[in-house]
Amino acid sequence: MKPSLVIVGAGPRGTGLIERIAANAPELYAGSGLDIHLVDPHPPGAGRIWRRAQSPLLWMNSHAEDVTMFTDETVVMAGPVREGPTLHEWAGVEGRLFADRRLQGDYLSWVHEQAVAALPDGITVHHHVRRAVRVTGAPEGGQQVWLQDRPRPLVADLVVLTMGHLDAELDAEQAALAAYAGTHGLVHLPPDFTADSDLSALRAGEPVLVRGFGLAFVDLMALVTEGRGGRYDGDTYVPSGREPVLYVGSRRGVPYHSKIGYDWTGERPPLPRFFGPAQVDELLSREGGFEFRADIWPLVEKELGFAHYHRLFAVHPERTSVAWDVFEAKYAAAEGTSERAALIASAVPDPADRLDLDALDRPLEGVRYGSHEEFQEGLRAYVERDLTRRHDPGHSEDLAVFLGLLSVYGQLIRLGGIGPWWHGFFSYLASGPPGPRLRQLLALSRAGVVRFLGADTVVTAEDGVFRASSPTVPGAVVEARALAEARLPEPTLGRARDSLLRALHADGATETPDGLLRVDPADGRILDRDGRPHPRRFALGPHTDARAPGAFTRPRTGGPAFRQNDATARAALEFLREQADEERELDAGEAP
Repeated sequence: MKPSLVIVGAGPRGTGLIERIAANAPELYAGSGLDIHLVDPHPPGAGRIWRRAQSPLLWMNSHAEDVTMFTDETVVMAGPVREGPTLHEWAGVEGRLFADRRLQGDYLSWVHEQAVAALPDGITVHHHVRRAVRVTGAPEGGQQVWLQDRPRPLVADLVVLTMGHLDAELDAEQAALAAYAGTHGLVHLPPDFTADSDLSALRAGEPVLVRGFGLAFVDLMALVTEGRGGRYDGDTYVPSGREPVLYVGSRRGVPYHSKIGYDWTGERPPLPRFFGPAQVDELLSREGGFEFRADIWPLVEKELGFAHYHRLFAVHPERTSVAWDVFEAKYAAAEGTSERAALIASAVPDPADRLDLDALDRPLEGVRYGSHEEFQEGLRAYVERDLTRRHDPGHSEDLAVFLGLLSVYGQLIRLGGIGPWWHGFFSYLASGPPGPRLRQLLALSRAGVVRFLGADTVVTAEDGVFRASSPTVPGAVVEARALAEARLPEPTLGRARDSLLRALHADGATETPDGLLRVDPADGRILDRDGRPHPRRFALGPHTDARAPGAFTRPRTGGPAFRQNDATARAALEFLREQADEERELDAGEAP
């Protein structure tokens, strides 16, 4: 039998791994062929999230020119660069277009076909349109991957999990809300992928409480408005009469920041500067470990500030009061936030030109309105200001901070599980909706189809209904018979509906305090409870503590996911080569 590699998950991560196997095999693997078994009930390349069978109203939240599945020279990796077209180059669409997810799925399917075609002779891919339910086998021997409704397993020398986003069992709060809804005839939509949610229970004209103001909310908003026959006439929404009324709230109480609507020009900030490999090495060497807020966040804050002020001083020196070289030297030497804040206040006269991450994170902190109507006007004004700023190159320091966020994320991956707050903060600033979506939100708000609840929204179930309140509008309470959780399921081992992950957990794979699968950041090998890497099992993706910001990335930004794919592909090929060499030596020794 030929050596065998099983990849569980055929979406962009699985495709990216195959592409890296094809790129590295000529150097690392000249063995006796290889069977790659790709296990996924969904189409290869697109997978579940990007499959064609979904509404064309669901968009990507990146410009077509900012999406690539191919490496370039900015990716720090051992394997060779294999360049290829971005989404907009491949599809022949305008670079600033926000493509729908079906077009992205077509692109991913094409990339998958190209990756398979690039594999050397003797390496063959077999797609199994099934779910993998468990993996068995001792670390020192072959692995068995059991598939749903199949009596015999796939036998594998190595297994790589690239399963992407997964469903999860309800947590205690969600389970209680679901039980209350069942008892009282209410509607409760738990965290889910919006394209897969049954929204038919959200009735026309009736109020729906919505928790979550990120991209899942934007999808929900589109499907129950345009998806039900409504349309936009310029900045006015013309209802079909079939829409529910969405009352939306969240921890911040505001939508994610708009995607930036202009291109970068000029010199990029030299990143990393204050949070790079040396700082990560120092954190990893600490005997007592590290804590995100105390040890990591100050470095992140200084790095993002450096990106912001580097751009401000370079492009808008008239908005500063000292020379850049003077500021840079003092900024580098400043210790602590108070010393740095004093320096910035003296060098950047207008507070609007200073980076205030706390204010960005909690814009409604301490803000109070006298009525819901006043708050609707206030939040519309906030969204309008955000749209104006994020489409004005006069504030291109915001784009510099975005580049800083990408740089920081690439470093944080090496530190493993750092808690959910950072991922939410990153998405809120760097991975928000397209500008046109927020213009639609404003139109829906003016039409009364969407209403805002405020920050720190609290939902209770009592007296046969759901109730929502927020300190942003003191004393105001909204009642509804439907509650929709507009967010993805948490990718935890303990509550994953995926039986394979749960079986791995029971079999000794370890998890972070946040429930993520622990892997070796060097090559993605799954760690056991003693921190030892499994020699034959790897994992990549959002269910791991080395999750990168997306399986595809913006061109020329280093692509952490690409770096991970390359490291895992090389580790797998080297293992298979060494195993083949040992078997050949054994055969030669036994020959007469």
